[in-house]
Amino acid sequence: MHTILIVDDEPNYLIVLSELLRDEGFEVFTANCGEAGLKVVKSTDLDLVITDMRMPGMDGMALLKEIKSFNADLPVIMITAFGEVEPAVAAMQAGAFNYLTKPFNNDELVLNINKAVEHYSLLRENLRLRDEVQSRYGFANMIGRNRRLLEIYRLIEKVAPTTTSVLISGESGTGKELVARAIHFNSPRRDAPFISINCAALPEALLESELFGHEKGAFTGAVALRKGRFELADTGTIFLDEIGEMPLALQAKLLRAIQEKTFERVGGSKPITVDLRILTATNRDLKEEVDNGNFREDLYYRLNVLHIHLPPLRERLDDLPLLTAHFIAKFARQLERPELTISSEAQRFLATLPWEGNVRELENTIERAAVLCTGDRIEVRDVQPDGEPPAEAATTGEWGDDLDVGRFVSSDTRLPDMLDAIEKKMIRAALEQADYVQTRAAESLGITKSLLQYKMKKYGLQRK
Repeated sequence: MHTILIVDDEPNYLIVLSELLRDEGFEVFTANCGEAGLKVVKSTDLDLVITDMRMPGMDGMALLKEIKSFNADLPVIMITAFGEVEPAVAAMQAGAFNYLTKPFNNDELVLNINKAVEHYSLLRENLRLRDEVQSRYGFANMIGRNRRLLEIYRLIEKVAPTTTSVLISGESGTGKELVARAIHFNSPRRDAPFISINCAALPEALLESELFGHEKGAFTGAVALRKGRFELADTGTIFLDEIGEMPLALQAKLLRAIQEKTFERVGGSKPITVDLRILTATNRDLKEEVDNGNFREDLYYRLNVLHIHLPPLRERLDDLPLLTAHFIAKFARQLERPELTISSEAQRFLATLPWEGNVRELENTIERAAVLCTGDRIEVRDVQPDGEPPAEAATTGEWGDDLDVGRFVSSDTRLPDMLDAIEKKMIRAALEQADYVQTRAAESLGITKSLLQYKMKKYGLQRK
């Protein structure tokens, strides 16, 4: 719903014009002088101001200049008396969107209003996307050729052109928001807003206000009307990250907003209608949360029309070299170090790490290594986990160059399964040789003690 302020010192004119615009579906504020109008401009999220040119005190021209100094993009339509050509031209030169001369017909006014609010919406969207290249959120930024990732690409291609709600699940750092953005920017809504909010980042009271907005005075600190994310996402897509963290009380209001496509701002009673697509993400098992009574079953089925699950990095280690190369290239550009590379020993060492933070952790690791490495090659010592002492590579040299893998691995064996089997055997042997003294076993394997403990837990390798 677009919000319009009308400023005029004639009470009857304010009443007639405000009723007309409310009938057209606009939310209308009024002010009987320039000074009062300026207060509304500074305290309300407006889409347009309509002001009379001649008023006592602060006239329309002075109000226009104040508005433009506060928000240069907010459109202003000036109303002038018949024959006032010079003031109208001066108003256009000062930044007015357009001017109308009295008397004007209602159709002409509504046509100009629609043009102004559409222009402002496009301006705000362009500002929001100024540093966000659309292709950045296409498939180009989803790095990987793992079989499961290729299946996800195909799912995105199928679901993007629809309005279907999608639930994206996966551990933290697997790229859930990338998938959401890929769906949006490959959909017919690509030119409309993509609005995201992390449901775990705010307490319940603030989260409701962020989602649905609030009226002025709705609560302590609500000094101005504010539009919520649902309203800002109108005609586009809203992405609710960590939806599993949303309190039960707020889930009921979210369900109603999704079902009826209407909601009220906090402290308000006027229904606001929106047209948007819902994408959600979680690192929890929502079905389990439903069974435990922590998540509404009806909301779960509303959100989970189509489910995309992102595998953790440790289950697609065949993509590790691609991801590493991508991040090295990224930080080489940022740090202006075009010759930056990574050694084969460091690359092999990366494959031994647990990656509990997944792709995000890998990106942070490569960024830190790019900053800390000596010279233009990242070594094993540069990619140690935070707080861990440097470890030597388990082996040196290209020991695997002459290894005939085909002699002991069948052609249909998946790489993660083979790596897990080899890793489990090597760790068990090292533990037995070290009499399960973890520090010695970790040293013999060339890994850190914390990594060894993670692997022991993963494979169930405890002393019997």
